[in-house]
Amino acid sequence: MKMDSDLLHSPAVGLAEEEEADMNDWKLPLAFMKKRHSEKIEGSKALAQSWRMKDRMKTVSVALVLCLNVGVDPPDVVKTSPCARLECWIDPLSMSPQKALETIGANLQKQYENWQPRARYKQSLDPTVDEVKKLCTSLRRNAKEERVLFHYNGHGVPRPTVNGEIWVFNKNYTQYIPLSIYDLQTWMGSPSIFVYDCSNAGIIVKSFKQFALQREQELEVAAINPSHPLAQMPLPPSMKNCIQLAACEASELLPMNPDLPADLFTSCLTTPIKIALRWFCMQKSAKLVPGVTLDLIEKIPGRLNDRRTPLGELNWIFTAITDTIAWNVLPRDLFQKLFRQDLLVASLFRNFLLAERIMRSYNCTPVSSPRLPPTYMHAMWQAWDLAVDICLSQLPTIIEEGTAFRHSPFFAEQLTAFQVWLTMGVENRNPPEQLPIVLQVLLSQVHRLRALDLLGRFLDLGPWAVSLALSVGIFPYVLKLLQSSARELRPLLVFIWAKILAVDSSCQADLVKDNGHKYFLSVLADSYMPAEHRTMAVFILAVIVNSYTTGQEACLQGNLIANCLEQLSDPHPLLRQWVAICLGRIWQNFDPARWCGVRDSAHEKLYTLLSDPIPEVRCAAVFALGTFVGNSAERTDHSTTIDHNVAMMLAQLINDGSPVVRKELVVALSHLVVQYESNFCTVALQFIEEEKNYSVPSPANTAEPGNLTPVRDSPAIPRLRSVNSYTNIRAATTARLNKSLQNLNLNEEGGPPAFSPGNLSTSSSASSTLGSPDNDEYILSFETIDKMRRVSSYSSLNSLIGVSFNSVYTQIWRVLLHLAADPFPEVSDLAMKVLNSIAYKATMNARPQRILDSGSLTQSAPASPTSKGTHIHQAGGSPPMPSTSSSSLTNEVPKPPARDQPATRPPYTPTLGGQAPHSHQFPRTRKMFDKGPEQAGEDGDEPCGHRNYISAVLQTGLCDWSAKYFAQPVMKIPEEHDLESQVRMERQWRFLRNTRVRRQSRCITQRGVSRLDDQIFINRNPGVPSVVKFHPFNTCIAVADKDSICFWDWEKGERLDYFYNGNPRYTRITAMEYLNGHDCSLLLTATDDGALRIWKNFADQKNPEMVTAWQGLSDMLPTTRGQPSASTHSLARRVSIYLDRSKQGGAGMVVDWEQETGLLMTSGDVRVIRIWDTDREMKVQDIPTGADSCVTSLSCDSQRSLIVAGLGDGSVRVFDRRMGPNDCRVMTYREHGAWVVKAHLQKETDGHIISVSVNGDVRFFEPRTPDSINVLQTVKGLTALDIHPEANLFACGSMNQFIAVYNSNGDVISNIKYYDGFMGQRIGAISCLAFHPFWPHLAVGSNDYYMSIYSAEKRLR
Repeated sequence: MKMDSDLLHSPAVGLAEEEEADMNDWKLPLAFMKKRHSEKIEGSKALAQSWRMKDRMKTVSVALVLCLNVGVDPPDVVKTSPCARLECWIDPLSMSPQKALETIGANLQKQYENWQPRARYKQSLDPTVDEVKKLCTSLRRNAKEERVLFHYNGHGVPRPTVNGEIWVFNKNYTQYIPLSIYDLQTWMGSPSIFVYDCSNAGIIVKSFKQFALQREQELEVAAINPSHPLAQMPLPPSMKNCIQLAACEASELLPMNPDLPADLFTSCLTTPIKIALRWFCMQKSAKLVPGVTLDLIEKIPGRLNDRRTPLGELNWIFTAITDTIAWNVLPRDLFQKLFRQDLLVASLFRNFLLAERIMRSYNCTPVSSPRLPPTYMHAMWQAWDLAVDICLSQLPTIIEEGTAFRHSPFFAEQLTAFQVWLTMGVENRNPPEQLPIVLQVLLSQVHRLRALDLLGRFLDLGPWAVSLALSVGIFPYVLKLLQSSARELRPLLVFIWAKILAVDSSCQADLVKDNGHKYFLSVLADSYMPAEHRTMAVFILAVIVNSYTTGQEACLQGNLIANCLEQLSDPHPLLRQWVAICLGRIWQNFDPARWCGVRDSAHEKLYTLLSDPIPEVRCAAVFALGTFVGNSAERTDHSTTIDHNVAMMLAQLINDGSPVVRKELVVALSHLVVQYESNFCTVALQFIEEEKNYSVPSPANTAEPGNLTPVRDSPAIPRLRSVNSYTNIRAATTARLNKSLQNLNLNEEGGPPAFSPGNLSTSSSASSTLGSPDNDEYILSFETIDKMRRVSSYSSLNSLIGVSFNSVYTQIWRVLLHLAADPFPEVSDLAMKVLNSIAYKATMNARPQRILDSGSLTQSAPASPTSKGTHIHQAGGSPPMPSTSSSSLTNEVPKPPARDQPATRPPYTPTLGGQAPHSHQFPRTRKMFDKGPEQAGEDGDEPCGHRNYISAVLQTGLCDWSAKYFAQPVMKIPEEHDLESQVRMERQWRFLRNTRVRRQSRCITQRGVSRLDDQIFINRNPGVPSVVKFHPFNTCIAVADKDSICFWDWEKGERLDYFYNGNPRYTRITAMEYLNGHDCSLLLTATDDGALRIWKNFADQKNPEMVTAWQGLSDMLPTTRGQPSASTHSLARRVSIYLDRSKQGGAGMVVDWEQETGLLMTSGDVRVIRIWDTDREMKVQDIPTGADSCVTSLSCDSQRSLIVAGLGDGSVRVFDRRMGPNDCRVMTYREHGAWVVKAHLQKETDGHIISVSVNGDVRFFEPRTPDSINVLQTVKGLTALDIHPEANLFACGSMNQFIAVYNSNGDVISNIKYYDGFMGQRIGAISCLAFHPFWPHLAVGSNDYYMSIYSAEKRLR
């Protein structure tokens, strides 16, 4: 049957209609598709931040060694005539040799002082070897660990030798004396920087490296051989940190062009602008700038460090350009080392880039170590030439006529280039070249606003952009800007800082140190600021106070608490959320803030957020209240009262619809448990004792042993698919927790004995001895806890334990018991941890004598409570592994191999009260997730260690997860709104498919269906089908048995998936719904204990995952079918017994889903209809049914706000949910005498109510009239029924093993008794029926495991 594929290729009919239908799909809201459902709640992996300079350095001493010997040329250099003469811009022949030498030395010092005014400068003019030695050693001694610079000018001595020597003089200047670089290294030490301005300078660089290597090898030899002469000497420093700059390669001579200075390399390094302008004028292109001469250049007005003058602006542009070239060409770590670590080194290297450009034009290649990639051809040099051109072309008029200087457009243009990169770019590409320029522009007030705006847009691209900006060196700039009072910068700076702190929270310290937090406090307190900016400000403050006492103190003094409390009721949800998180963090382990909060009754103001419509806000409020009670300071009566008050407020969230909130609740309560540990131990012992003596009736107990679901005995049924590890829920837990029940899950012969937590063997409960060390159970198993939870609701207990039973501690213990049975595994795991850590402490404290027997515990000691507490130490959140021996429903996970451990445990002395420090309560076999004992063996301070343990393990990651919002792009269009994105395309495809299904199925149903018995699918289901549900638009059908769900493709006839729903053993699935069926479908399952679970990724290649789960109804009361009137008594009883065989028990839980409003109606064996708003994930309304029996069927219509309920006493009740609880029941029909199998409200504006009872009477009601308008009689003993919403058909399945299909006039159109082609076998007893919402398909599940689908005749389809 190729229905779907034909559809997809059928020509579009009537476009207008198609578009309109599509629009409805686009408008439908989606449930459970928020970030909190699709992501794991955890922070992002912190990127290792390399931007902070681990070792900022200063060059503190400078040695200027000039070997000029003015007037005497060295023998190995033949100079041209004329030749380059100038040294430091002075002609040495224009004065006496000695005076020239001194003037040149003084000038060189001045040129260096422009770059580093604070260093100590020492000149050594035409020195001897001894003078150089004395100079170097004294500078190193004074510099200690800092950097020293050695500048060598060798224009008056021979070239360096291949043996690694440079030349100086003897005392009388009659000889040149060689000075070995090896000696120079020894005297200079490390870190140092060397500048060599002489011919063949590259030789020195090579020799330097060879000597450095030789040193390292000598040291290695000395380290092995103690008699080596070097072994006794102090370790010479490594030469790896030395930097060298040389004027040319080993084989090159310096240029002798008379238009250039003789020390061209030194000029480039120390007077870059001057030489750059001269060189520009010497190029051919300079002729394009008329009237500019070398003399004119000398007269450029301004100072180098005043950016408003022509000279200062050129210098600023030069810095920006060289910085940018370096950042774009160098590897990041080398850039950090050379351009960000030391001001003088950075300046020299920027100028070195210019030297490379200029000297290469004279066939000279400057060399550096570490070596740089070539930069002389970089495109940015053209921008420099243009800037110089624009500046010089104004010179003649400025100097002659005094006209005003026009500033260069360079920075504005570069910002525009950056903006183009931001707006036009694709995702994956090289970073923008202009980033270092944006940094420079922050210095200028003219461009600052625009630069900050663009910088913010860049940081918004994601954490990689933030890391990049930090590595360029943006941090000190934006920190300094916080001192600015300009209001227009506030939004931009707040945005930028939020981005930085979301990626690197370590900046909290820098902010507090520079009083930066005050800036954000003032933004938060400014009510004129838009909510978004206040949100970012409060996020920044929340990072500042996060686990940082100095930050907490600073913000407390800055009145943060009062500021936050004022904004708790702000309409902006993200602001409310972060205000609460910020409060929770400022008083976390910081008592002064807590008391400040108490004085402002902060906890009472936070209560209002516990019922906030946004789950994340409720979460944040729970977090804040949790840390509020979680302070470890001494307790007074006042604070204890407050703690109790907070605890009881928190307890009300026990049935919150959002697992995120409940997880936070467990953590908040665990703080309380840690505070009042001894009280909780007492309560725990009472419950443990009580549980041993009490047998609890459970729903499963009441069924006769023979009535349990048949065991899955067929070897042909494959094993269930394993579900994602963290959703591997109770399948694993039950197996691991209960060794006594090992063989119940997949028993090969015969049915298992009836199971209930009431008749557990004691081995699983805490009453047994505390077990052998290798036993990997919790002290309290899931079953024990579940039993305790139900025991605690029976009244007999109160009288047994006495008045104290209703203390706060007891109630909180009950809340935790309830949470340990939570349908969402992560919540129950956390609660199990808390309960077990207390149960463990309680049972430990109850047996002190056993431990005091021996001073030290070795392995032969009596059974000590070693492993029972093991899971208390598990730092990982994953459930313990089921042991290999137990067959669990999911694929078995083998036990990880044990690691070797020493055979004896360290001796220890028990502390007061005989509590063993829990580091000794460790099993010999470590588990995969164990992080090892939490404290060292010697540490006997037990309560403290334990306290740390709970808080260390119990974290939900909520705050870090919320912080991710600020790290991710905020300004980008979300993918689903981007018309070109794949998400959008897929959605469009699905909506077109939906329209086709609706249109084609309507064609069939409008022609009328005269028969419905063509079997199009039959297959044996792995379990007895109890609920079936067609997917509205694709060819998938979900079939639930007691605790698992199977998915079939009914068109191809193949099984797509089978997974475990995770409900406890004594419960069963009683209802299913597809949510978002029109788009990305989720499956909701409801079980008869009131739990709702929602799954995604089923029926495709991925593993099914639980999206969310919650307790939809809290107090389900088991009932049996129909307490009927006398006449039908026997029939209803027969049906009831029959149904017990397939379904065991009452109505279970019934649900109806309204996609348009996102509301979920739930009811069942309770006296209310509870309405959940899935958008808020909270209960919005409880409508009392006003009846004494269960609700068996629900149907609602969002247009008319009506809800119709069929009840077990035969009544059909109509409610209008817009009215108050006392007036909302608008109609009650009591015409059925027995259990209503189905009540259906047609969706049209004047739709009727159709209801059917066990007795087979079908009644039609008009909601406005008190009596039925039509009655049809069908077969008696109905067990299942469904009504087709479009085709006016209804199908009845009865005890008598056949299905009758009727049309709306009551005529039977088909009777189905046998399976087609399956050897003509008779249909088993029918357990469930369902129509497809559009196609004329009927799915039938029967007690013999078979699942079949019937449809109209082929010619119609």
